[in-house]
Amino acid sequence: MTKQNTLKGSFSLCGKGLHTGLNLTVTFYPAPENTGYKIQRIDIDGMPTIDAVAENVIDTKRGTVLGKGDMRVSTVEHGLSALYALGIDNCLIQVNGPEFPILDGSAIQYVEKIQEIGIQEQNAPKDYYIIRKKIEIKDEETGSCITILPDEDFSITAMCSFESKFINSQFATIDNMEDFPTEIASARTFVFVRDIMALLQAGLIKGGDLDNAIVIYENEQSQENIDKLCDRLGYEHIDAKKLGYMQHKPLTWENECTRHKLLDIIGDMALIGKPLKGRIIATRPGHTINNRFARIMRQEIRKHEIQAPIYDPNMEPVLDVNRIRQVLPHRYPMQLVDKIISISGTTIVGVKNVTSNEPFFQGHFPEEPVMPGVLMIEAMSQCGALLVLNTLEEPERWTSYFLKIDDVKYRKKVVPGDTLIFKVELLAPVRHGISSMQGYIFVGDTLVAEAKFTGQMVKNK
Repeated sequence: MTKQNTLKGSFSLCGKGLHTGLNLTVTFYPAPENTGYKIQRIDIDGMPTIDAVAENVIDTKRGTVLGKGDMRVSTVEHGLSALYALGIDNCLIQVNGPEFPILDGSAIQYVEKIQEIGIQEQNAPKDYYIIRKKIEIKDEETGSCITILPDEDFSITAMCSFESKFINSQFATIDNMEDFPTEIASARTFVFVRDIMALLQAGLIKGGDLDNAIVIYENEQSQENIDKLCDRLGYEHIDAKKLGYMQHKPLTWENECTRHKLLDIIGDMALIGKPLKGRIIATRPGHTINNRFARIMRQEIRKHEIQAPIYDPNMEPVLDVNRIRQVLPHRYPMQLVDKIISISGTTIVGVKNVTSNEPFFQGHFPEEPVMPGVLMIEAMSQCGALLVLNTLEEPERWTSYFLKIDDVKYRKKVVPGDTLIFKVELLAPVRHGISSMQGYIFVGDTLVAEAKFTGQMVKNK
């Protein structure tokens, strides 16, 4: 089972803000399990903290801006991209101003610091959200579209089309986040000369220069305007008729701009609040549609807060019916688990095929057969017993008994032909033979029942 991660220690990065030009310091700290990403403004009275989630995004015009009340913090996407791609689940980020420093316009310095400080595995399981069906959002006005499809891991393909002969159409792909440090993290942000003047007049990009952005000069300007721009950016004067790229460091890749778009997508997906297993295909992506998509994903997660385990009937069981009989004392008609398909130190997944020949259907009910709720909970608890008994050297010498059942909820009836999938998790370590568990029962992707229960292992005389 994959566990959550945090940082082994803290690190800081210093630099100027892209829009404010202020000298800023951002510091990343380890955080407890299930914290997620939190950002704290330490320069404001009370040092307010904001959750880095999609609903808290208040602006996406020139980067991702989080805000709550009077607090706002911008240019967060590069730092969050590094955390998300490197598998960091929990982190507290402190910054002493209204934005993260732009650094070199990429995520590489964040990556290098994370690799230097190290990653600490935590005890809680990593809570993936697994994509089971196609989800898509489109913006008809801009032609932007983001689609996510089922996949075994998290991967992205970005396709961009710009109104420029220098980067007209490009695409970039990352199939494995382990490639992020070498293939994506160094991709720098970019801007067109046609946009710079308006940004400067709006009081933005005060900290922008050719060390933290790729500048693309594609529409001829007057020599006077180009001279002023070069002076502003600290660049030697160029011939206004000479179009092309303006930066101190040459392009790392021909499609560096689209790789940076992919970097931004990862940073904006970090605001979903859970790591994903799915493949994103993004056409003409940008922070606005990225955030709309992240909000939709958070709605999907809330609707399916508890996801059904993936059940492939072609897979060999971890425990088959014969092994279950060796561990559990239950026999027909009370053996209610057919096989175990997954087991770890804290979680077990089991299966029961409900047939029309179940003896309880004779009286419950003859004209409308429904599986009794108490037997559903019994079946779930048998899975829980298997989870604990499987850790013992001689499990056949022990028997599990109920001590308590709480918070039972039945959401949908179970009928002949249904395949029940049980997921049972330990809520705390087993002590003195007593175990507390949370169990869920699914039919397909639908949660049909859940309960908390406490059991005791007793050695047979």
